Amino acid sequence: MARPHILSISVLFVFVFVAGAAHAQESGTPVFLVNQEVRVSNLPSLTAPSKNRSAVMATALDTILHEPAVCCGKNSALEDVAQYASLSDSLSLQELSTKLQGRHLLSDGQPIVVTSEYVPQSSIYAGFIVRTLNDQHALLIEWRSHVYVLYGATFDETRDPTAGVQDSIHKLFLLDLRFSDQRREVVFDRTTDDWGKVQGLLTVAYTIQPSPWK
Repeated sequence: MARPHILSISVLFVFVFVAGAAHAQESGTPVFLVNQEVRVSNLPSLTAPSKNRSAVMATALDTILHEPAVCCGKNSALEDVAQYASLSDSLSLQELSTKLQGRHLLSDGQPIVVTSEYVPQSSIYAGFIVRTLNDQHALLIEWRSHVYVLYGATFDETRDPTAGVQDSIHKLFLLDLRFSDQRREVVFDRTTDDWGKVQGLLTVAYTIQPSPWK
C-alpha cells in the first residue's frame, strides 16, 4: 500500500512546483530550472568506414540527416556533397556548410532546399545549442580537430520575464563515429574540458519543395 502513497506525494510535488513556477512567472520573479536534459532521438547507428576525417565527416552528415533520399548514398540529393566530403581530408565545417547550402534534387527530380549554418567558436552560445536540440536536430561539432555528432546536453535554464530565457550548459553528449564500441559515446564537460579547443558547430536542415512535374 506504500507505493500509491509515494506516487500521490510525487504527483502533488510536481503540481506544486509547476504551479509555483507559473505563479513566479506571472509575478515577474525569475524561475531557475536546474539539470535539464535534452537528447535527439532515433539517430541511426552509423560507423565511419575509416578513421580519416573525410570518412567521419561524410558519415556524420548521413547521421544527422538520416533520410536516405536526401543523404547520402547513391542517387540521394546530397550524394555529390557527401562524396566531396569523403575525398577531402582538409575539408572544414565551414566549407561543408557552403557546399550544402542551397537547392538540390531528389532522384525523382523533386527539389529540396538545404539550409546550413556554420557557427565559429567565438559565436557559439548555449541557447542556440539547446534550441536546436529541442527541435530534435543533431549538430556537427569540431573539438580538438575531430568531428563529432552533438546529440544531447544537460543545462540549467533561467526564465526571467524581463531578460528572457538564459541557458547554461554543463555537458554535451557526442558521438565519435570512428568507433562502434564504448569509445563511441563521448562527453564534453564544461567544468573539466577546455571550451577553447572547440572549433565550431554546423547545423543542417532541409525542406522539400513542390515538384515542378506535379
